[in-house]
Amino acid sequence: MKFENILVVGGSGFVGRHLAAALAAHGARVTVPSRRRERAKHLILLPTVDVVEADVGAPGALERLAEGCDAVVNLVGILHGRRGRPDERGPNDYGPDFARVHVELPQAIVRACRAAGVKRLLHVSALGASPSAPSEYLRSKAIGEQAVLAAADLEATVFRPSVVFGPEDNFLNFFATLARFLLVLAPPCPQAKFQPVYVGDVAKAMLAALDDAASHGKRYDLCGPRVYTLKELVEYVCAVSGRRRLVIAVPDWLSYLQARLMEWTPGPLMTRDNYYSMQVPNVCDCAFPFGIEPQALEAVVPGYLGHGGPRERYPLLRWRARR
Repeated sequence: MKFENILVVGGSGFVGRHLAAALAAHGARVTVPSRRRERAKHLILLPTVDVVEADVGAPGALERLAEGCDAVVNLVGILHGRRGRPDERGPNDYGPDFARVHVELPQAIVRACRAAGVKRLLHVSALGASPSAPSEYLRSKAIGEQAVLAAADLEATVFRPSVVFGPEDNFLNFFATLARFLLVLAPPCPQAKFQPVYVGDVAKAMLAALDDAASHGKRYDLCGPRVYTLKELVEYVCAVSGRRRLVIAVPDWLSYLQARLMEWTPGPLMTRDNYYSMQVPNVCDCAFPFGIEPQALEAVVPGYLGHGGPRERYPLLRWRARR
């Protein structure tokens, strides 16, 4: 591998742990900053990964972390901004939480790369990011990726994944947890479309891009091989985990009401901004980059959500037969 010392900002998260492991397997030395080192203890055992206790938002922190690195990767993102936002924001507006994480941090990383002499930068945005998107999340993601690609003096590559799944994901595992305790599930925006991509494939794409000069200045959409509605995904989770549950398709007005009420709860599960994001199909019509064949959801998920007994497999067979 051309790049031997890599700073992974947000490396203690879901995608980060897979990318750090892949980089370590190729012999790269990886630095992962974390406000609390204990939260990244799953990375400490990797032989070439150094978890550093640091606040990347502190003045000068990114510059110090980037010193001596060959490349920087930014994986930081949030799904929820400050709660109770008005609906009257314009199409180019985004709240302070999204601005801090999705706009100001990428801009600070660009400055840190320049100060430390780092040329290679990988940045993870979001599928559907656009300055005119209906949600603050997607608008702020768009501004952040534009700031990265506008840095003509850097060799930057942007990735825009659909919803990412894998053993530690907060998406399918969340619905599996709900199915343990509820007999009826009513997911908001049940017809929202997703094209889930396996976390291992996202890590492979980023690894392949690092040494590929043709990827400089480009953005790549990352999607799995199949499109699902949210209702289909919830039904699949119930089936593969061996729990027969009734999944109700709630109307759009009720989805909005759910979001409005839930955003006022501590650590909200959903907000109105999430509702607006789901109005944009989270799908892509391009081939997966770098010649990688993306893994199907059905080939991976049973390994971490499934059960092996014949009675537990019966709901899955029913789901596949659409019964």
